[in-house]
Amino acid sequence: MSNETRIDKWLWAVRLFKTRSLAADACRDGAVTIGGQRVKPARDVRVGDAISAKAGGVQRTVKVLGFPRSRVGAKLVPGFMEDLTPASEYEKAREAASAPQFSWSKGFARPTKKSRRLWEKFGSENS
Repeated sequence: MSNETRIDKWLWAVRLFKTRSLAADACRDGAVTIGGQRVKPARDVRVGDAISAKAGGVQRTVKVLGFPRSRVGAKLVPGFMEDLTPASEYEKAREAASAPQFSWSKGFARPTKKSRRLWEKFGSENS
């Protein structure tokens, strides 16, 4: 078994990102760092590296424990990474998800058919 692999492949394999291309894009956009340094998708990760990645609105911090051969099931992920993310990050994400996406100001009449359809379209795109 190898002792290093590409970061985009590792992030995808341990289910931090849904696709490898999303992981690579996050690396290119500067959302992934190792030791405070932005990384490119081809950067090799090693056992013991602490990776910080913004995924799904949460700033996740994980420690590399191993390298899966390919994408692994959710139950097997703890064997390859240790989650060091503070609980406050998860709480912020929960609060953002539970907050209303849209609110109708007091004093306004009922929405028109057109505005309601726009509202529903907006809600379905963000779900």
